[in-house]
Amino acid sequence: MLSLKEEILLLIQRALRGDETAYQELMANYYQRIYALIYQIIKNREETEDLVQDTFMKAFRALPDFNPQYAFSTWLYKIAYNNCIDIIRKRKLKMISLDHPIREDENQSPLSSEIENEEPSPEETLLFSEKQKHIQKAIEKLPEIYREVILLRHQEELSYEQISEILCLPVGTVKARIFRAREILKKALKEI
Repeated sequence: MLSLKEEILLLIQRALRGDETAYQELMANYYQRIYALIYQIIKNREETEDLVQDTFMKAFRALPDFNPQYAFSTWLYKIAYNNCIDIIRKRKLKMISLDHPIREDENQSPLSSEIENEEPSPEETLLFSEKQKHIQKAIEKLPEIYREVILLRHQEELSYEQISEILCLPVGTVKARIFRAREILKKALKEI
């Protein structure tokens, strides 16, 4: 049985030979993660959809340049992240508050506050929801250099090395920023 990395490399080889199904499979494998990353930065569904499509188009055009020594996901995240930075610079977008988590509709609770647990009590649910709001507010108040590494590390669950590649920073700098961000968050959350 092939590892995930080997399966992805085979899909890339097929895509390079013009196999449309391989392109579709690659996109299906990474669509949700790329969407989530872009949405966390852009906070606008329409622009996120456009940027996701643009990310995959750029990635597929640049596929011959992909270096298989690196993780495909990291390479794709970097393209997505750079797209976000480009659009922010071009349109001078203001970041929307992290107080507005992803919702499917207005009557639904934020996706970030939903947990799969063995029937939590209403009190537990309320406490968790309040805690999430406090955490989101604290993250929102972080300087951007700390906020971006915290989101990539804890929301996208990327390794230090992957974050380093995406942000073009030394691994030591990434670790230092994450450490500093956690310290700021701990202090902010203690006061609540």
